[in-house]
Amino acid sequence: QVQLVESGGGLVQAGGSLRLSCAASGRTFSMNDVGWFRQAPGKEREIVASINWSGGRTYYADSVKGRFTISRDNAKNTMYLQMNSLKPEDTAVYYCAAGGRSSGWSLRVRTHEYDYWGQGTQVTVSS
Repeated sequence: QVQLVESGGGLVQAGGSLRLSCAASGRTFSMNDVGWFRQAPGKEREIVASINWSGGRTYYADSVKGRFTISRDNAKNTMYLQMNSLKPEDTAVYYCAAGGRSSGWSLRVRTHEYDYWGQGTQVTVSS
């Protein structure tokens, strides 16, 4: 059974930092695109960041560029999202996801391109 389990969410003041982790089990995703998404109340789920199998290609939503960093450790089958300079508008449930095998020319950034999802972890940023 494939499982993605997020951890590291919580309550933080604006300007603070959090580091989310996502551990996968049941199969390896070392050759796959993986990503972080978020969903705020009343809004659609949106991409935050994604990364290809080697870490050599990344994508960030404009709203988090320069503040968030996605990374992965294939040996541990784990991905991370380092979030700095957090803002109240970053408040959401954050989900990790795994998609198909990485290609040489593009990176998956759309929700429907991801097949496996974690259960989500709440991030709340107070002003």
